[in-house]
Amino acid sequence: MNKPKHIDPLPYFSVRDHCLAIAGRTPTELDQFDRPFYIYSKQRIEQKLSALRSVIPSNIHLHYAVKANPMADLIAWLGSRCEGLDVASGGELQKALSLGIAGQDISFAGPGKSLGELTLAIESDCTLNIESETELTRVIELSQQLKKTARVALRLNPNFELKSSGMQMAGGAKPFGVDAETALPILQRMLAAGLNFRGIQIYAGSQNLSASAINEAMTQTFALGAQLSQELGQPLPSFNVGGGFGVPYFAGQQELDLDAVGKHLHSLMQDYQSVFAETDIILELGRYLVADAGVYLCKVTDKKVSRGETFLITNGGLHHSLAASGNFGQVIRKNYPVLIANKLEPTNKNHTEEVTIVGPLCTPLDILAKHVQLPKADIGDYVAVFQTGAYGYSASPKDFLGHPAAHEILL
Repeated sequence: MNKPKHIDPLPYFSVRDHCLAIAGRTPTELDQFDRPFYIYSKQRIEQKLSALRSVIPSNIHLHYAVKANPMADLIAWLGSRCEGLDVASGGELQKALSLGIAGQDISFAGPGKSLGELTLAIESDCTLNIESETELTRVIELSQQLKKTARVALRLNPNFELKSSGMQMAGGAKPFGVDAETALPILQRMLAAGLNFRGIQIYAGSQNLSASAINEAMTQTFALGAQLSQELGQPLPSFNVGGGFGVPYFAGQQELDLDAVGKHLHSLMQDYQSVFAETDIILELGRYLVADAGVYLCKVTDKKVSRGETFLITNGGLHHSLAASGNFGQVIRKNYPVLIANKLEPTNKNHTEEVTIVGPLCTPLDILAKHVQLPKADIGDYVAVFQTGAYGYSASPKDFLGHPAAHEILL
């Protein structure tokens, strides 16, 4: 049986009249649409930004990876608090531009970019992270056709991995970027073609809770960037060293030791001070900034017992929160932190029960929490699923079985 991770709503959130309160507002006060909804807390994101900036070197630029949560209001708000945005599709790029984010403050990564996406990036002065020689050829040709100089960087696939990552994005054979050992002639071709060379990007992995693993990868990342800069015979205008900082989701997971990572970055910046004196070092983060700022709230619509097991049936489920249901990268299903949002008062065993929380979808996969001990819930109570601010709603099959969409609120 999976035991739920204990969640104390403080200091992330507050409690008012035994109810979860975000920006001082309870689920009942926020439930204006009679459908499931996501709440994203500006206060919690500000805490993460402040904690980051207090430990990393002041001359490192923070970029927000839009893929983590592409809610328009959130992009616009974070765009004013970070030095740039990183997008992974033409749709994300178009959204960022429509929100008033300058193209020069956006970089675009991802294999298989279409001609339309490349054209939009060139016309908007977005930095294109080139992923292959074929893509470089297309960008050179489009630049000539459009009579506009493309801003380009080269995405590298290094020969090392970010160990202990939830998803490996580099090392070995990968569809992402250009193998580091073949990079120099491609970089030289970029320069010879007269493109606006903006530097290199390395993104080795994601969802990593090991400071030692991140530090080891950063050591190799800085060394590789310095080597290519020296071989190229000129400074890199910018160097995106990736990120991959993780957040704890499940019982037994420990938070990333941010102080240790920050100290190591200070050391690296000092060691490579002369090499990167003219280089903007970029740290690209998504999940780390927004994951624990998000709460998914849905309402209990039915309660039933089947052969001794109690089920809470809600109006929300995997169509809104696929990750929490265990179907987005989990090999073995685990419970996200979950509470009855309007019953946060201390309870004793006589006032709790073991339940499985399911959604309204006609599939056995629609499980939000399995065998969790919670205060006894009634129809009309609110279920809160925590740690859902990243890869929550946007990564879910919203149209599956035609149920109503969720609402999103930034507070």
